[in-house]
Amino acid sequence: MTDTHPAPTTVRRIDVPESGELAQLAAVFEDLQYVLRCCEHLVTALGGPESGPVRVDADPALVEALWTGALIGYVRCFSGRTKTMTTDDLTSLELDGDVSGFHDMVFKLRDHYASRHVNPRESYSIGVAQSNDGTPRGVAVVSTPRPLVDETTVRLLGRVAYSLSGLVDARMKKSQNDVLGVAHGMTAGQLEGLPLVHLDGSGEAVPEDAVTRDGTADGPGN
Repeated sequence: MTDTHPAPTTVRRIDVPESGELAQLAAVFEDLQYVLRCCEHLVTALGGPESGPVRVDADPALVEALWTGALIGYVRCFSGRTKTMTTDDLTSLELDGDVSGFHDMVFKLRDHYASRHVNPRESYSIGVAQSNDGTPRGVAVVSTPRPLVDETTVRLLGRVAYSLSGLVDARMKKSQNDVLGVAHGMTAGQLEGLPLVHLDGSGEAVPEDAVTRDGTADGPGN
């Protein structure tokens, strides 16, 4: 049967508790997708062959950047401010292994890699260089590199993030229905009074400072 309902042409912002919950879920879902993308790139960087025509260099700077981003994104999903996700959600995933222990380790790693005070890559010690007769001849700055993350850890984080994404996606579908139910309970006048959300050609919201005085979106393709 063909759907005869016309496609929606107007989007209006609705600020109710149900929409706030959906917005938080959407933000967490996007963060989990970001974690997955970081893990995918890390697996390529860490697991690629070290020689041959398709040799892949495990660039330490790239690995650290991707791993730090993955850690920050994952931990942010469990923000104590929004409480969108909690450790109870990990139990509901029914994954093999000590997922809660791994979760706690990720939090500690986030603190380490995102530290504002400690270099996460290397530790340093200072020594005195001596000649054969024991006379001090100089100062040596000795660095001890910390190991890069391994592929097994990356894959485990990706597996947890993927499972959590499915959980959040299911909650988003329910939350969308809740928001739609609120909208159905509003009068036409109440709906007309809601502020418009201006969209660009790809269907994404346009920042308010990019909207012209006549209410149209100002930017490429508009």
